[in-house]
Amino acid sequence: QVQLVESGGGLVQPGGSLRLSCAASGSIFSIDAMGWYRQGPGKQRELVATITSGGSTNYADSVKGRFTISRDNAKNTVYLQMNSLKPEDTAVYYCNADLRRHSSWPPRDYWGQGTQVTVSS
Repeated sequence: QVQLVESGGGLVQPGGSLRLSCAASGSIFSIDAMGWYRQGPGKQRELVATITSGGSTNYADSVKGRFTISRDNAKNTVYLQMNSLKPEDTAVYYCNADLRRHSSWPPRDYWGQGTQVTVSS
């Protein structure tokens, strides 16, 4: 079994900051990419940011310069530092990990349960 558990969501005023965390646990051999996606009200799920095991990052244009993704490979944990938050950042944020449970098994995607981020005055 593999679990991804997110934390750090909440209500914040425009211009504020939040830091999301996601820890992967269970029977894990290796983790390649980890990332954050979000789904706003009435919208499809979209990519926010990803990071490889080597530290290469990719961001959606809408969050570049405001959000920073990082990871601690020893803890199987990925973080998302969100600054200068805007009302349009309001969404459920989901953690994703592309991982192998065994050396000879192909990698597959795992998802967290989601954490709500609300940006409002």
